[in-house]
Amino acid sequence: MSNGLLQNKVAIVTGAARGIGEAIAIKLAEQGAHIAFTYVSDGSKEKAAALEAKLQAMGVQAKAWQSNAGSFAAAEQFVNEVVSTFGTVDICVNNAGISKDNLLLRLTEEQWDDVIQTNLKSVYNITKQVIRPMMKAKKGSIINMSSIIGIRGNAGQSSYAASKAGIIGFSKSIAAEVGSRNIRCNVIAPGFVETDMTHYLKDGSGADEFLKKIPLGRFGKAEEIADTTLFLASDLSSYITGQVISTCGGLNI
Repeated sequence: MSNGLLQNKVAIVTGAARGIGEAIAIKLAEQGAHIAFTYVSDGSKEKAAALEAKLQAMGVQAKAWQSNAGSFAAAEQFVNEVVSTFGTVDICVNNAGISKDNLLLRLTEEQWDDVIQTNLKSVYNITKQVIRPMMKAKKGSIINMSSIIGIRGNAGQSSYAASKAGIIGFSKSIAAEVGSRNIRCNVIAPGFVETDMTHYLKDGSGADEFLKKIPLGRFGKAEEIADTTLFLASDLSSYITGQVISTCGGLNI
């Protein structure tokens, strides 16, 4: 721990009560980072508390916030409280996301708005707040979670694809804006990863068809997305900004 890649860095991870977010929080903590993470629903309180305790047992500071990153006011309050509690923000992982899949003819305005607000507006909300302490410190790494669907598109996922493609354009623009302040902004585009959100792909009858499209021949694991996040959060990627890393088993070839 004393020689961790992120020793005493402060990291924000949104949507970390389960899945990829949880794996990221654990991975960063393993490398010495103090973790501030969010969850939204009352149903995630128990998991969030368990993760908070697990991270603290690893010898780092950790605190869970029940906060909706899709709300500008809530995001502002959350980041202010993180800075007040931890002193600064060195790393920000915008991971919170949902999907409400439907063909466009059946997709309601409410479904569209929910996905855009949770997946894309949240990235604007949180990033706008964290660049303030990062600019003050003249350093920082922002990592935004897109998706292979944001690059390729997918039938029945127009809202999800639009939100995730938007993250890519946003991140490249932010990288250009804050690079002179030694703040980096990059994107991870996971492929099909085994999580609660994608269980239907693995368990459904179409799983074999998806696997045929993946050169490595398997679904990814949340820990593998966390490994990519660690790379982008650490000084190992100190000369990388404005880039999209597709952690997808070769699906994007």
